[in-house]
Order: sequence, then structure tokens, then C-alpha cells
Amino acid sequence: MTDRGLVPVVGKTLEALLVLLYVASLVATLHGGVVPDYRTAAAAEVSDRTLATTAARIEASVPPPSSGAAVSRRVDLPAAIDGAVYRLRVENRTLVLDHPDPTLSGRLRLSLPRRVATVEGSWSSDERATLRIRGDGSRLRVILA
Repeated sequence: MTDRGLVPVVGKTLEALLVLLYVASLVATLHGGVVPDYRTAAAAEVSDRTLATTAARIEASVPPPSSGAAVSRRVDLPAAIDGAVYRLRVENRTLVLDHPDPTLSGRLRLSLPRRVATVEGSWSSDERATLRIRGDGSRLRVILA
């Protein structure tokens, strides 16, 4: 009969262990499946949005035909996508996002007027990005510097 004082202590200890086991399994499940999937989806969305927004800024920066062609604008880029530095470059009038993870890389065709003769250059996300447009009213050169 002297063991009756020990029963509530053992019962509460077992309850605490069960709760701890439940929380540990929940955390392991979330970190093993749900959280990495969410991070990957969020990184893909940031990559797509960066590509689309940057292309829109380049296209909107081309001055009208009657104005002088000396434009210089700073472009804000996310410092990293999924914790990694990436690069934006132009290839055949197409904006290309190069990321160490190939699933986060992308391409987007630039919609530029015919008077834009060349589009060249590249930006790295860990450096300052400047868009320069040079030329006369009829022939323009877009430079990612």
C-alpha cells in the first residue's frame, strides 16, 4: 500500500513523454516534408517574379522615339533566391536567370521596339544593377551593367 503515492507521478511522467513524443514526431514530419516543399515553392515563385519584374522594367525603360536616348536607372534585385546568388543575363533579346539550382533558372523573351539594336550585359544579384540605354532616336543599345 505504500506504492499508491508513486502512481500519480508515474502517470504524469508517462503523459509528458507521450506529449513529447507526439511533438517530436510532428516536428520531424514537418521538417522532412512540408517545410522543404514550401521553401522550394516559394523560391520558384520568387525566381519567376524576379524574371518577370526585371523584364518589365527593362521594357518600360526604353524612351519614346522623339526623346534623347540617355537613360540610366538602378534596378533592385533580391539579393538571393533560396539562399543562393544568381545571375541575370541577356541572350538573343531573351532575359535569362541563371541559378545554381536548375529548377529555379528561367528565360523570358523581351518585348522591345525594333529600334533597339542590341541588348547586352549581365547582372549578379550580389552586385549593384544598373540599366543603361544609349543611342540616338533611331538606334538604341540596352546595357545591363
